[in-house]
Amino acid sequence: MDENLLQYAQQEFNLPHDVVKLPSEGKFYKSKKKSVKVGYLTAADENIIMGSNTDDMIMTLVRSKLYEPDLKPDEMLNGDIEAILIFLRNTSFGPEYKISINDPETGKRFSADILLDELDFRKPSTEPNEDGTFDVVLPKSQATVKLKPLLYKEIQEISKVADSYPAGRVAPRVTMKLQKQIVSVNGDTTPSTIIKFVEGLPIMDSKFIRKFIDENEPRLDLTKTVIAPSGNKVDVEIAFGVEFFRVFFWV
Repeated sequence: MDENLLQYAQQEFNLPHDVVKLPSEGKFYKSKKKSVKVGYLTAADENIIMGSNTDDMIMTLVRSKLYEPDLKPDEMLNGDIEAILIFLRNTSFGPEYKISINDPETGKRFSADILLDELDFRKPSTEPNEDGTFDVVLPKSQATVKLKPLLYKEIQEISKVADSYPAGRVAPRVTMKLQKQIVSVNGDTTPSTIIKFVEGLPIMDSKFIRKFIDENEPRLDLTKTVIAPSGNKVDVEIAFGVEFFRVFFWV
């Protein structure tokens, strides 16, 4: 089904669509496209929405609505996927997004409205290389490594492997993620070298990599500040789960 949707989306360029700017500005893709054509949701898309769980629905919608033959959604960064999802929701149901959170002073729940069309891009502090990697020197080991943010499909691969672990066993999410984020170690791109390096990586360096990627991976700033009834400011982060798509289900 997904392959048919992808083929459909990439052939029907004359369907109504708009242009969505990518937080990555295409710097991590071969095409270097700063923006992409994205179609509007239609009545036919309700079949996808009503017949899938949240994770399946998200990517099925993106695959069917991305009108770019040389850019696959699974090979895009999470931040770019989020920008497309925001566009789909805004153009279908408007930018108003109602959330329910706790007042930190009273502990009582209250509702607040967020305008999704006011979300801004985060500004990374470091520009990537031409190939979409970053050169960094790790603080503890002093190793020079090339890093890259994970693609959507890589995140899903890690989750799939981790979910396959039996109860009681800890899935090595941290090391699996590092093995995909590190492209080379002191110029060596051999997978076995990277795996061995990650296994002995000092925690200080591991935390440094996590912080560096978090600060430099392009994406929307999904954190907004709202005022609670008590007058306190509360920072909330928009999540792309069931609540974000609840309007799709008319709940």
